[in-house]
Amino acid sequence: MEAPLYSDFPTDFSASRGGQPAFWVGPRHLAGDDGRLYDVVADTLSGLGWTSLTVVRGRQVPDEAPEDRQVVRSTVLHISPDALRWAQWVLADEPFFLGGLPIAWQVSARAEPSSPLAQWSAYFTCDVPGEAVVDFLVALDASGQPAEPLAGPERVLDAVAAHGWLRDFDRPEGGATDPTATSQISLGEVPPLIQDSDPRVLAAEYDEAGPAGWQAWAEPALGEPWLWAASFAASVPHDLVAAFAASLSSTAPVLRRVLPAATEDRLLRAPAG
Repeated sequence: MEAPLYSDFPTDFSASRGGQPAFWVGPRHLAGDDGRLYDVVADTLSGLGWTSLTVVRGRQVPDEAPEDRQVVRSTVLHISPDALRWAQWVLADEPFFLGGLPIAWQVSARAEPSSPLAQWSAYFTCDVPGEAVVDFLVALDASGQPAEPLAGPERVLDAVAAHGWLRDFDRPEGGATDPTATSQISLGEVPPLIQDSDPRVLAAEYDEAGPAGWQAWAEPALGEPWLWAASFAASVPHDLVAAFAASLSSTAPVLRRVLPAATEDRLLRAPAG
């Protein structure tokens, strides 16, 4: 069995977070984010040496007392030391939806610091397992050329197949699902508003598909709201998506105190500590 991602955590969690009991749970792709998606990702980026900035916006009407002023701490931006990659916590802003769910993290990269535009962006809603977002960002941080593809799409499917996911019967070269068919990853049409500098995306007509990108989601029951969604622009390197996919499909248990209501009855759990 793989080692847990947070192997340096203490083993007794009973007194933390108000005494809320903690469990090791699986499968990871249905375990949610424990309500800590911001903290887990932000702490990781801080450990990698990324700089964080907070955009503070406010509103004050005439003759309003200072203590009544409305201040909104909006987008939190984390920038890598070389300024080639950045991550934004955008949940506090006006919602941008993916699969009916508001996006929480937007991650972007560019080829040159002088370029004003991102080469690509990736998007993660709440309840995407934090471990998978972290592993994507660690791979991005380690990449010498974050805008250059270093592998083909087969790398992504091999990553999930190694953990027991099944190739799509109709599109074995472009998709896979977990054995219970609740979570999927697919290479195909990219949703609207996904940022990508590929000129073929910009030139695509409204009614035609541009270059394919990876999409992943969890649908606990057919026709029910999705638990989480992730979208990768067409130019996101496949090796980075593979890092996300490998972590998402991992069989290693993850620590959770808050379980998603939609999947709680599907999770195996063991007390932590």
